[in-house]
Amino acid sequence: MQAEAIPKPDGKVAGARLIQALGTVRHVWSRATRLVLDVALPTLCVACREPVAGEGLCPQCWSQLSFIAPPYCDKLGIPFVYDPGPGILSMQAIADPPAYSRARAAVRYDEVAKTLVHALKFHDRTDLAPTMGRWMAHAGQPLLRDADLLVPVPLHWRRSFSRRYNQSGALARVIGRQTGVPVAIEALRRVRPTAHQIGLSRSERAANVQGAFKVPPDRKAEVQGRRVVLVDDVLTSGATVDACARALLRAKARSVDVLVFARVVEMLKSPI
Repeated sequence: MQAEAIPKPDGKVAGARLIQALGTVRHVWSRATRLVLDVALPTLCVACREPVAGEGLCPQCWSQLSFIAPPYCDKLGIPFVYDPGPGILSMQAIADPPAYSRARAAVRYDEVAKTLVHALKFHDRTDLAPTMGRWMAHAGQPLLRDADLLVPVPLHWRRSFSRRYNQSGALARVIGRQTGVPVAIEALRRVRPTAHQIGLSRSERAANVQGAFKVPPDRKAEVQGRRVVLVDDVLTSGATVDACARALLRAKARSVDVLVFARVVEMLKSPI
């Protein structure tokens, strides 16, 4: 009797599963190592490394964190020097309007905020996500009030493997738990790798991410007709979130707003 042929495993599927398993092992090992160190050593301020009671920032670094509050440009969320009245747009927003409707940020991207972002992004400090996400939920109340869906800015799978997790996804999950707005982790994909934006001009940043994002065909129903809030850690030139917003709008999203933890701020002096 002839033995039945054993089907060969799909190489791509097996490879993806191996990558996922290795990433999980690395993440668990990193967290276990950090737990051991937390027991053996005093907790340090994430910004200045001074001992603190609990986790997070010491009082001095906390006082240096610059939260963004009105008055600001209604579209870009960048603070004005003085209050021009409600609903006022900046000259920048009028001259070069983004694809998204509104952007809001919790804090300015100063040295303390940069340290927090880098700790979450590159050093496995996922314990910072709950606090950062709560600040974002507070800053984004006008956007989240009517939101149907939270969509984090995705990483390319190669970068996701090297970092082990997507910091924007971690922040989106916290905001979702705070507000009850559903989170769609897979609604947007980065379909090609892009170079780091650091050091690029505004036009180079835009060219770098052009066509890099796409809503997969099997996720378009998730996006169509929805009021989407796009979640990311930092907004600098806005090129990345603008490219993401365009992809979501092509998939028939009703509207796209942007909520980030920190943004680069140049004080606006000339609202219209």
